[in-house]
Amino acid sequence: MTLLAVGLNHRTAPVAVRERVAFPPERLGEALAELARLPGVEEAAILSTCNRTELYCGLAGREDEPVSDWLVRFHRLGGHEVAPYLYRHRDREMVRHVLRVASGLDSMVLGEPQILGQVKDAYEAAVCAGTVGPVLGRLFQHTFAVAKQVRTDTRIGASPVSVAFAAVRLAQQIFGELERRAVLLIGAGETMELVARHLHEAGVARVVVANRSVGRARELARPYGGEGIGLPEIPERLAEADIVISSTASPLPILGKGAVERALRRRRHRPMFMVDLAVPRDIEPEVGELDDVYLYTVDDIEQVVQEGLRSRREAAAEAEEIVEAQTERFMAWLRSLGAVGTIRALREAGARAQAEALARARRALAGGAPPEEALALLAHTLGNKLLHRPTVALRQAAAEGRGELLEAARALFGLPDEDGGEP
Repeated sequence: MTLLAVGLNHRTAPVAVRERVAFPPERLGEALAELARLPGVEEAAILSTCNRTELYCGLAGREDEPVSDWLVRFHRLGGHEVAPYLYRHRDREMVRHVLRVASGLDSMVLGEPQILGQVKDAYEAAVCAGTVGPVLGRLFQHTFAVAKQVRTDTRIGASPVSVAFAAVRLAQQIFGELERRAVLLIGAGETMELVARHLHEAGVARVVVANRSVGRARELARPYGGEGIGLPEIPERLAEADIVISSTASPLPILGKGAVERALRRRRHRPMFMVDLAVPRDIEPEVGELDDVYLYTVDDIEQVVQEGLRSRREAAAEAEEIVEAQTERFMAWLRSLGAVGTIRALREAGARAQAEALARARRALAGGAPPEEALALLAHTLGNKLLHRPTVALRQAAAEGRGELLEAARALFGLPDEDGGEP
């Protein structure tokens, strides 16, 4: 079987192309069924995310054009619209590619963990559609194990590589667990959406979002059971917050030293962690001079992000070594399938020889032969049955000068060398 991956991703195609070849979930089953019905396609799976669309196939032959042609045809596009962006990986390179994808080594954000879940979803969809067979099934299970090994044995996902994630990670370093912490988010843009999601995943107890538009603040806070307020309410609510993260487009500071001092008095000087992601700054620099306040600016956070990127790149080198070793391990299993038919035939021939020898020994016993004589006959007959054909083949090989067959026989049966040395 030929293994094939055909697809495009964020490195090879712009979003305008990627979105046109994406498979909506409601059509995935239909697409898998169509793909699996193509001539020569024996097994199939489809991975479709915002950053990549990839078709994984097991082919009876080597021809891959029908697969890429089908991708274009399914989405009712012209070949010229997609062909320049497609890549193809076969056999070993296909296996290596799938392992790298699931391990986060081929992602836009190096080491991001979401892709593994998406690969698992692709596998489950293919299983439900009945398009996964023994080879792709084994590949997916191997892939999941390798991705877990990469996460366990390297630090590829340990360091923050986004401003939002870095801000939350710093809060965890200062407070430890965040389950009992209250958060005030100032601003409701894309960055604050990410901050809110990371804080929710970290288990914060309460989220309040302050924004110029109260409606937008409530919209951002709603999925996390939070509360939305207007900017004028910040001074009244500031003392409730253990963590304050701000990112607005305001030309002037929103939080001054006086407001924070009053909040600290009401908090009886319990510490506050503050992150100002805005440029110009939302929080007056003098706030950082106050005792019991940990104030970080966007420059501080960017430094953490760069350190995280360096750490992930170092971990990625280790992960690549794991992927290379595990690619070869899977390919060794795949190559071993070529021996399955031969092994089965050999065992069937052995079983026939055993049955014939046993029948002959039983006839001898029935004719009155002593048990010892019947056992000797059984051993002699079985030995002759098993060794006759190999012996004839080896003599013929020697006569024809085919030394490689003689060497193979020594290796296969564990025979000593001509000089009597160890096999």
